[in-house]
Amino acid sequence: VPEAIAFAFVAGVSPIIGLYSAFFIGLITAVLGGRPGMISGATGAMAVVVVGLVAMHGVEYLFPTVILCGMIQLVVGFLRLGKLIRLVPHPVMLGFVNGLAIVICLAQFGSFQSFDRVSGQLQMITGAPLAMMLGLVVLTMAIIWLLPKVTKAVPPSLVAILTVTLVSIAVNSKVSSDGGKENFVATVGDMLKANADAKSVADQRKAEESVQAMSVQQPVSSENNAYTLASWFAVDDKPVTEPGTSPEAIVGGGDDGSEATDVAAVDTASISGGLPQLFFYEYVVPPMTIGTLWIVFPFALTLAGVGLIESLMTLTLIDEITETRGRGNRECIGQGTANIVCGLFGGMGGCAMIGQSLINVNSGGRGRLSGVTAAVCLLLFILFLGPWIERIPMAALVGVMFMVVIGTFEWASLKMFHRMPRSDVGVMVLVAGYTVLMHDLATAVILGVIVSALVFAWKHAMHLGADVQINKHGSKIYQLHGPLFFASVSSFRDLFEPASDPEDVVIDFYYTRVYDQSALEAINALAEKYEDCGKRLHLTHLSDECRGLLDRAGDFVEVNLSEDPQYHVATDRLG
Repeated sequence: VPEAIAFAFVAGVSPIIGLYSAFFIGLITAVLGGRPGMISGATGAMAVVVVGLVAMHGVEYLFPTVILCGMIQLVVGFLRLGKLIRLVPHPVMLGFVNGLAIVICLAQFGSFQSFDRVSGQLQMITGAPLAMMLGLVVLTMAIIWLLPKVTKAVPPSLVAILTVTLVSIAVNSKVSSDGGKENFVATVGDMLKANADAKSVADQRKAEESVQAMSVQQPVSSENNAYTLASWFAVDDKPVTEPGTSPEAIVGGGDDGSEATDVAAVDTASISGGLPQLFFYEYVVPPMTIGTLWIVFPFALTLAGVGLIESLMTLTLIDEITETRGRGNRECIGQGTANIVCGLFGGMGGCAMIGQSLINVNSGGRGRLSGVTAAVCLLLFILFLGPWIERIPMAALVGVMFMVVIGTFEWASLKMFHRMPRSDVGVMVLVAGYTVLMHDLATAVILGVIVSALVFAWKHAMHLGADVQINKHGSKIYQLHGPLFFASVSSFRDLFEPASDPEDVVIDFYYTRVYDQSALEAINALAEKYEDCGKRLHLTHLSDECRGLLDRAGDFVEVNLSEDPQYHVATDRLG
């Protein structure tokens, strides 16, 4: 519950959205996913992507994005592309995890803010409230760190949250009895109200600016004033905003003189809720146009990539701990189904949670029932325990998240700097830096994989060589060593001297392999040079695949079938 709320704050959406997301993602992936015992929910990896979409286009665009994200994940699962996680090198994974930890850490500083009624904005707290919050953050972290050294019978995070909550209740009660009107220790409820107030002021200012702009423009057709489910499927649902509603009514209030009610502000001021409803009954639905697709598709693709990468990475980790094997493609299908349902019911999406999965598996919860139980209990919290959760101090949440950051960051990677190849260190720093600066985890991983592949190709391009000798028949034999592919083609050409070579030349491929079309073209071009010089070229010890591809080289290339290589599982050859 605390992390779902915290990640919702990171994403810039209502905590109830984060809680609903955790319920749907956790329940469906527990039933349909490919790794029993793995816990899924609203995560920081998804939240740091969502925040940009919500900030630029509004929460209404979030839900279609999550649905499209789930569809993309389903396609990946049905095409059996989950195995592609094997292509992610370890330095990329280290950079991914470290960058994610830094992003989550930086996001916590938003909890050190309060609403300033003069400016109408959130500002950093100072003085005694800041000192008290820092002290409670340290207390939370100390309990989480020290309690497992004493006993493991109870979760340390739960004990820390309960302890700090009791302290905050005592402090706030003392301040209230002394005549204070506001809580000295900010709680979840205070943060919800502060965010709601700030959003309400910002929305009102935008509406006033819109009124001023509309006063000097032509009236807008009422057909463009609201898009609801009726805009998509032409049903008779009543729009959230009636077509033709004047902006003055939105800003100033109703016709009866009452103040306008900000639906979003009310929604963000509490985490109590009923059973989740389909999102188009509560939010204005964006128009289903190419423009909308152009907006949501990049975010959906990023969410799908981030979710699958983190889920498959978690699956691999749990496989190692349990010494069993999960099903990556089924996990992709489970994650996709969960995100589609989550989006339909107004969730922010999610994926596997590394910390919770480790806690669950290490505690013995290795079946699907553990994930189902976690999700159902979460829904019960939403339905019945919302007012209690709102009394949790923000310091407790920040302390928990700081411990998550400490646990997520791979500290061992800092010690490996002097032992790792410089290229791997560069890839790790690149992925982490891009993640922190751009908040785009999927692109960071893809970029890291590309750079790692280029580094690998460059290194192996330097490993192509040949042992040259003349046999008793006067033929010159080039015995190649190393891979022949696009990056080593130049080195391959430099090995041969067609003009000065004898009449008969042999290229032995016993210790090498031909990998791509660039290599075939290089062999073809070399054969043409020897033919132009009136010399004969023999290619020996080619694999069946290479010989089939080289058929198009022409009659001047002779493949010696009598010298096929012998393939063995093990060999006594040492080099």
